[in-house]
Amino acid sequence: MASRTAGGGRWEVVKKGRRPGAGGSGRASGVDRRALGEANGMWKYDLTPPIQTTSTLYERGFEKIMKKQNKEQVPPPAVEPKKPGNKKQTKKVAILTNQSQKQGRFRSLEEALKALDVAALQKELDKSQSVFSGNPSVWLKDLASYLNYKLQAPLSEPTLSQHTHDYPYSLVSRELRGIIRGLLAKAAGSLELFFDHCLFTMLQELDKTPGESLHGYRICIQAILQDKPKIATVNLGKFLELLRSHQNRPAKCLTIMWALGQAGFANLTEGLKVWLGIMLPVLGIKSLSPFAISYLDRLLLMHPNLTKGFGMIGPKDFFPLLDFAYMPNNSLTPSLQEQLCQLYPRLKVLAFGAKPESTLHTYFPSFLSRASPNCPPEMKKELLRSLTECLMVDPLSAGVWRQLYPKHLSQSSLLLEHLLKSWERIPKKTQKSLQETIQSFKLTNQELLRKGNYNNHDVITCDVACKSLLQHTRGFRLPWTRLLLLVLIFAIGFLCHDFRSHSSFQASLSGRLLQSSGILPAGQQACAKIYYYSLQGYSWLGETLPAWGYHLLAVLRPSLQRVWTHVNATASFLSAHCASHLACVGDSLSSLSRRLLLSDALNQLLHSLRELLLFLYHNVLLPVWHLLLETLAQAQEHCHKACRGEVTWDCVKTQLSEAARWTWLCLRDITVAFLDWALAMMSQQ
Repeated sequence: MASRTAGGGRWEVVKKGRRPGAGGSGRASGVDRRALGEANGMWKYDLTPPIQTTSTLYERGFEKIMKKQNKEQVPPPAVEPKKPGNKKQTKKVAILTNQSQKQGRFRSLEEALKALDVAALQKELDKSQSVFSGNPSVWLKDLASYLNYKLQAPLSEPTLSQHTHDYPYSLVSRELRGIIRGLLAKAAGSLELFFDHCLFTMLQELDKTPGESLHGYRICIQAILQDKPKIATVNLGKFLELLRSHQNRPAKCLTIMWALGQAGFANLTEGLKVWLGIMLPVLGIKSLSPFAISYLDRLLLMHPNLTKGFGMIGPKDFFPLLDFAYMPNNSLTPSLQEQLCQLYPRLKVLAFGAKPESTLHTYFPSFLSRASPNCPPEMKKELLRSLTECLMVDPLSAGVWRQLYPKHLSQSSLLLEHLLKSWERIPKKTQKSLQETIQSFKLTNQELLRKGNYNNHDVITCDVACKSLLQHTRGFRLPWTRLLLLVLIFAIGFLCHDFRSHSSFQASLSGRLLQSSGILPAGQQACAKIYYYSLQGYSWLGETLPAWGYHLLAVLRPSLQRVWTHVNATASFLSAHCASHLACVGDSLSSLSRRLLLSDALNQLLHSLRELLLFLYHNVLLPVWHLLLETLAQAQEHCHKACRGEVTWDCVKTQLSEAARWTWLCLRDITVAFLDWALAMMSQQ
């Protein structure tokens, strides 16, 4: 009021021009505040309802955001930040945070998962979904942050090579898996961004010196890729650039490779995409090669059905693998090279695909260019084997070889020599097409020798190999087996006709020929000696065999009686208890499976095993047992009839002796009759 009662000069002293300026600055500050508020609106968080502070990282983080926004929108007086009480409070909060982080360490991940309160996690996720109802990416980030904060266990190496392929997700309980999968299903549209968030957060944590354990982010990555493995392979070029940017940090590179590689354990196709797009380009790096090859080994071991991976490996990817596997002194260590050589046959199957008869000609040029005389022996064998396979399976390979022949003479000479050595194993159809190809090579060699523009040594070598192959293909070789069979049939037919037309052996042409040559007298003398020695052997057996038989029976009689008793007892026991024991075993297996809560696959296996045992019992054991009982009953009845009442060991011994004597007499009569007939035939002639 005093200022108004003063004169106009007084108003001049107040500097009227400054008041509009002050008002303008007030409006500008209001505009700045409004712009700052709009800038804060980019969070899109509705923070009007107050949030109770708890001990979780989730709410502590959002409490800091609220304080930051309030400070920006309503600046406090300049004196308040200088109060000592706020400094103490800030220090106290930092101390509590550090203490909570220190207290969060567990001795193992298993212990951390057991201590995790799943109900508290569900409560926090419900609160996040209610506060940020239109932003599913926030829910997912809250899930990953909460899990990683709570699962603080000792750090492990980036690839987790000492654990199973699904570690640490394999340790997660069924209830926690249900929560994770349910949230992933609700936020299905944000999974790709969430995967990137988890991976980049892991890389950022690796830059910190103490660093947190990354088990929570690893669990989220495995949960995503287990159901949707294609998320990892949507943009492999981006991850390859990321990998190359961290090439001097092996821990980060291995973390990226591990995260992307989780897609392959759910799908072979996606795993091959990851390996070919991410791990093959870094295969020569010393710190990354062991994991790349071990991952490929585990991937092919988990997916034995390679048909699902057909079409993934082409010539562009296959031949670098061939060079890594067989070329010596490359960037791989000998142990890794040997491991890759063991994987090479399966990689070759994947590369040739489902229809090798229409694709192998595309591999033929690269195989041929590598088959030089100076290549390593093992690689040379593999290349020649693969070239031969291309020629046998794909008919177009021969045409490709004709086009490449003038510029690959040294390689072609090796292949021609290999074909000459393995010509017998090549199918007839392939031999005909190769014969035409070799004939064209012969004409090409003659033209090259006339021009003299090429290396004469290679041309001469190829020409010699072509001539040898053509001679080998055109040369006539007798079918000795068929020829010998034909000669034998002709000889038998001639002898039969000769004997029949002359009515006796001596009058026949064959007999007179044998008589004049001295073969017939020698044969008669040999037959007489054979007959004489046969009679002597028979008389010796007649004198010796009964004595030895009685002696053997006397020695073995007690043992045979005991064996007979045990056989009867065992047969009776099996007949009485076999079915009951099988049923008991089946009931025990079923009760054991229910008690241990076995998996469905193991229950099905046990059920199949039980069915198999019952099938064998009913269809094999019982019929054989009944047949054995019937045979024993018939033998016992025969013994009763033969022994006329009581069956004794003496009676059984007598029956066995008679059976042996009867068998011997039959054999003797047959032998004597055959010898008499042979001598009679010879004497008549």
